[in-house]
Amino acid sequence: MTNLTDDQLKSLLTGAKTVVIVGASNKPERASNGIMKFLMKNGYTVYPVNPVEKEVLGVPTYDSVAEVPVKPDIVDVFRRSDVAAEVVREAIGREAGLIWLQEDVITEEGKRMAEYANIPFVMDRCIFKEYLRLGITG
Repeated sequence: MTNLTDDQLKSLLTGAKTVVIVGASNKPERASNGIMKFLMKNGYTVYPVNPVEKEVLGVPTYDSVAEVPVKPDIVDVFRRSDVAAEVVREAIGREAGLIWLQEDVITEEGKRMAEYANIPFVMDRCIFKEYLRLGITG
């Protein structure tokens, strides 16, 4: 769910340098792990957010989006829908360039907040699948 055109989406993804991954995991079977590897391989600087892990894929973690030391180009959310609105609120507070909620992560409240803050918002879509669908090469 997004109101962005493919051209806008492609521009946002290719123009981004930093990605905060909320719900990053060291477990190889988790989508967040594979997508973090993919993004790092494609030149993004990735900041994992996971208050339980000390590091993910060798990168130190942060407890929240608010603690990440840079303004994120993209905040990519791998959390349950019932906590996603709070993550969106944090991303807005950090003036993220794009807020992305992965497949099955849905929050109408978060969508309204992002629209009000005038921040591009994608919900219930996989960033990796969209990257490939749009033909973006790293």
